[in-house]
Amino acid sequence: MKVVNLSTTPIKGFQLHHPASIEITARGAVGDREFFLVDQENAMFSFTKVGAIAPLLARYDAQSATLAIVENGEVLVEANVEEGPEQAGNFFDVWQVEGRLIDGPWNQLLSDRLGKVVKLIKAAPGRNGSDVEPLSLMSSASMKALEDSAQVGPIDPDRFRMLIQVDGIAAHEEDTWVDQEFAIGSAIIKAGGPVKRCVATTRNPKSGVVDLKTLKLIGGYRGRQESRFGTGFNFGIYATCVQPGTISIGDQIIKL
Repeated sequence: MKVVNLSTTPIKGFQLHHPASIEITARGAVGDREFFLVDQENAMFSFTKVGAIAPLLARYDAQSATLAIVENGEVLVEANVEEGPEQAGNFFDVWQVEGRLIDGPWNQLLSDRLGKVVKLIKAAPGRNGSDVEPLSLMSSASMKALEDSAQVGPIDPDRFRMLIQVDGIAAHEEDTWVDQEFAIGSAIIKAGGPVKRCVATTRNPKSGVVDLKTLKLIGGYRGRQESRFGTGFNFGIYATCVQPGTISIGDQIIKL
């Protein structure tokens, strides 16, 4: 078993970066989902409902505290991040993610793009802007099983926005890893439960356009399955960090 892809983004919902390595801590991958958006009611902005941010790429330099938003290689806005008042985001009416309001040119740009007022939040040190657990994982074989069943051609793994993609296991074998620990690079992770998928996966990860009936396709060969959020269409798993460390493309995954 080995790592074949890593996916991160400084702003939740934006286009993914695919770095050669990541540092993980209990908070998640360093720099991943460092920021998230909320609306006027402080509800976390969901890519599920609006795909207009899909073409945008965020770049964040933590040392200089500089955040840029880029589209098709053009820098739309870039400025220094100055943390403002404490501000929590309401995630799915299930939990509050603490952070600080970030005022600046990004808010106007994104509000104009989305057609509604949104605010940028920088997550507090204890948590990033991940939906449930700070880490996630899926296998290439699971992607291949979906493609083989769907018969719609290649499916971009970015639809699922998973932090770690692995080779060398059977399709959906990762589902059987619950509570098992694995060494990857210098880090140790603990596998969690399945990720119940939402309609965000039906959106093209580059354009945001709804162009694939992902949930129907998963259900077509897997049926409905149980998760911590009830019955639905599961794909990939959550994970947590047991020992901080570096994970790189090509690292072997060793069951402990």
